Amino acid sequence: MGGLYEYIKMAVQNIRANKGRSFLTMLGIIIGVAAVVLIMGLGNGMRQSVTDSVTGDKDTVQVYYEAKGEELDPAYADLSQPTKPVKEVWLEQVARQTPGIDSYFVTNSLTSSISLQKKTVKNVNITGASQGYFKAKKLEMLTGRSLQDNDYKNFSRVIVIDQMVAKKLFETNGDALNQVVTIGNNDYRVIGVYKNKDTAIGAYGEIGTALVANTQLAAENNTDAIGQIFFHVTDVKNSSSVAKDAAKRLTQLAQDDNGEYKAADMSSALDQVNTIFGTITTVVGAIAGISLLVGGIGVMNIMLVSVTERTREIGLRKALGATRRKILTQFLIESMVLTILGGLIGLGFAALVVGPIGNAMDLKATVSLGVAMGSIAFSAAVGIIFGLLPANKASKLDPIEALRYD
Repeated sequence: MGGLYEYIKMAVQNIRANKGRSFLTMLGIIIGVAAVVLIMGLGNGMRQSVTDSVTGDKDTVQVYYEAKGEELDPAYADLSQPTKPVKEVWLEQVARQTPGIDSYFVTNSLTSSISLQKKTVKNVNITGASQGYFKAKKLEMLTGRSLQDNDYKNFSRVIVIDQMVAKKLFETNGDALNQVVTIGNNDYRVIGVYKNKDTAIGAYGEIGTALVANTQLAAENNTDAIGQIFFHVTDVKNSSSVAKDAAKRLTQLAQDDNGEYKAADMSSALDQVNTIFGTITTVVGAIAGISLLVGGIGVMNIMLVSVTERTREIGLRKALGATRRKILTQFLIESMVLTILGGLIGLGFAALVVGPIGNAMDLKATVSLGVAMGSIAFSAAVGIIFGLLPANKASKLDPIEALRYD
């Protein structure tokens, strides 16, 4: 242990004696490690963001109708209409009789523009929501309120808009309250602004969302009040099995010989997401790893120069009894210390910037412990691999010839 400490101490002394040269040598390692760690952190953040958008709320499961002979993507479940229209009483019975489910809600939707005088927000997702929607979703209201019982009973033309729509139509969220906006040929009074955490990107930039009563949307646009069916589960661990039970019960109640209800299974979509992001992260990470290769070559080059400069020192140490193994170990450790220091600096830089960059991209990007440990281990491996040739050259020097070297 004492010998290892001495080797590390000597390596640090040699690095400090040539600060500028050592830093330039480490620069490739610093850039490589920082790039790889940053890409991994942002990649994991993107993957988690897309996964959350695909799966939606983990305590909410979707049940959809599938006609016989169809293989329907759950994302387009409302395109397949059952022969017998769904009745609210069926859904109430399923929610009441299925263990693990405490409530349900339904939605319908359309895409339209929302206008206020001369201002217009295009391609807004207008979601018609039943009363259970607001309880299950637990929306974060920025100002105003969500829809209440009387809004449904009185068929009130009221609307709740998200922060994207509010920003484009009004100066502040508070200015939106009680203003009258137009959807198609119908006027709605804005009663609230909520924070939409699942914003999407379209041809017109970020796509806004607005919420109205599903019954009102159906009445004014000649659509079904029930487009998509969701159940709220009490334990997310059992959501998959509970969803299948709910779908089975709804199929039994519907008694529709032309199709059945199924639970939306997003596992295949998640597999595709993980595959895509895994491939992207690997390719970009490999490109960033090239800088580590370049940095390793720089380390090897500077260590060869160091061996040449310290030829007399090596000869003196051999004359005093240092074995070939000790000389080899000394230069290998010096190479490792050089690359590990570079790796730590690169890791520290990536850890500092990954959070702010992730926040700017609306991602939860962090550096995991595994990535941090892996980057340091890889840095050490670079030091060993690219330091082996210089260390081997130093260990093979003839002591007599080395002492004669000028």
